[in-house]
Amino acid sequence: MPQPVVLIAEELSPATIDALGPDFEIRSVDGADRAALLPALADAHAVLIRSATKMDAEAIAAAPSLKVIARAGVGLDNVDIKAATAAGVMVVNAPTSNIISAAELTVGHILSLARHIPAAHASLATGAWKRSSFTGTELFEKTVGIIGLGRIGALIAARLQAFGVTVVAYDPYVTPTRAQQLGVQLLSLDELLAQSDFVTIHMPRTPETTGMIGTAQFALMKKSAYVVNVARGGLIDEEALYVALTTGEIAGAGLDVFTTEPPKEDGTAYPLLSLPNVVVTPHLGASTDEAQEKAGVSVAKSVKLALEGDLVPDAVNVAGGVIDPFVRPGIALVEQLGQIFTGLAPSALTSLDIEVRGELADYDVSVYRLAALKGIFTNIVSENVSYVNAPLFAEQRGIETRLIVESDSPLYRNITILRGTLADGTVLTVEGTLAGTRMVPKVVGINGYEVEVPIERHHVVMRYADRPGIVAIYGQKLGEAGINIAGLQVARPDSSGRALSVLTVDSPVPDHLLDEMREAVAADLFRQIELTEV
Repeated sequence: MPQPVVLIAEELSPATIDALGPDFEIRSVDGADRAALLPALADAHAVLIRSATKMDAEAIAAAPSLKVIARAGVGLDNVDIKAATAAGVMVVNAPTSNIISAAELTVGHILSLARHIPAAHASLATGAWKRSSFTGTELFEKTVGIIGLGRIGALIAARLQAFGVTVVAYDPYVTPTRAQQLGVQLLSLDELLAQSDFVTIHMPRTPETTGMIGTAQFALMKKSAYVVNVARGGLIDEEALYVALTTGEIAGAGLDVFTTEPPKEDGTAYPLLSLPNVVVTPHLGASTDEAQEKAGVSVAKSVKLALEGDLVPDAVNVAGGVIDPFVRPGIALVEQLGQIFTGLAPSALTSLDIEVRGELADYDVSVYRLAALKGIFTNIVSENVSYVNAPLFAEQRGIETRLIVESDSPLYRNITILRGTLADGTVLTVEGTLAGTRMVPKVVGINGYEVEVPIERHHVVMRYADRPGIVAIYGQKLGEAGINIAGLQVARPDSSGRALSVLTVDSPVPDHLLDEMREAVAADLFRQIELTEV
């Protein structure tokens, strides 16, 4: 069997290649060269990129085998996430790879502004000795305002507290308890701007946050205050910042990011570069050896998980997050139950409940919803189905889904039940569990019939009026066709007097033989179920 192809589209650290391991065919291409990239994607299963490679809709369409796009960094501006999701392609990045580097650069900008380090260096490098021109200010007992108290903001708070500063923050999604744990006082944005000697912004760039620091906000700040942006270009209105810096409305600014990168002469950022009270760096937030290696190794691990069919904690277009080891073994079971459900359903699904009962109720099992939908759609749509686009298929078809978690499970330590309402008004249930110390996946219930059948590749399920000789009838027909019955269980009659047989067979049953068996046993439910690999 050929190895999956992993395409390296930009230069990555040797540790990244090592982290992928020997199980993949590694190829390289210049991702910035469109003419080379598109044909190279034709048989790629994964592509690793940084910022120069654009994985837009055209590139994704050129890669029919693609399973994952991995960005060795934080931003995803060069990936069409919507197109990837529609194609069932997982998108991963390395969201924590550069947080320490970004936090340290922020502190560096604050110190550079406070002590005029870049300007003093430039002056001395020309032979001048102008000590009095570069009198700075101490951080001690100053107030630093952090806009956005996420992972980077929290790291900055911890580092600055060693300088004896007061740290205040604005973040509408952080609780007072969390802020107290970090030693930070929460304020409104206006209060933070008015009180702070240094303001640093660490927000994502969205339509709501673009230009969030502009003319009105600079008017609230102290004339001695400094502002720093190492997060995303555009969070600070560059025209308003230029006015504030040149009119003395604020004392200075430290910028690592710009609306247009690199800044162009006709852009709003360009005039800022020559101001004496501005410290600028060319987007160096993640530019450390450690951050680059962490990013590459992180996404390499994600690629391995994705190509093994697993869920990836750092996937940005699929829910699930970190999966507890106690939850993980049940993912394949639930996906198999989804395939069995589809195999048994006589009409289209309109709504689905995924019920998880037992000890698993104490864990986050949200991934089971994805697994159930992936299993349900695997054999009924022509597109590649993944954990990424399975919810999209459900949404497109108007299928409502609910995840129900209950601790009550009288017969099994854990049981998962798929209960769906079909277009013809009927309700179909399929129940499964992992049995024993070997955690064997088993079907333990179908439409109220209690069974206990290990899940295999080929099954035949039939329901008929319970009477002697039925097993002999279908057993003979299968035997004459040379099809071995590997397992068999008959569930005794329900109140209607009908029994359910679940067979495990070694090979598929031909359609003509299925018709003969259905007629011979007078079955009102007769389905052959063929599971794909999970």
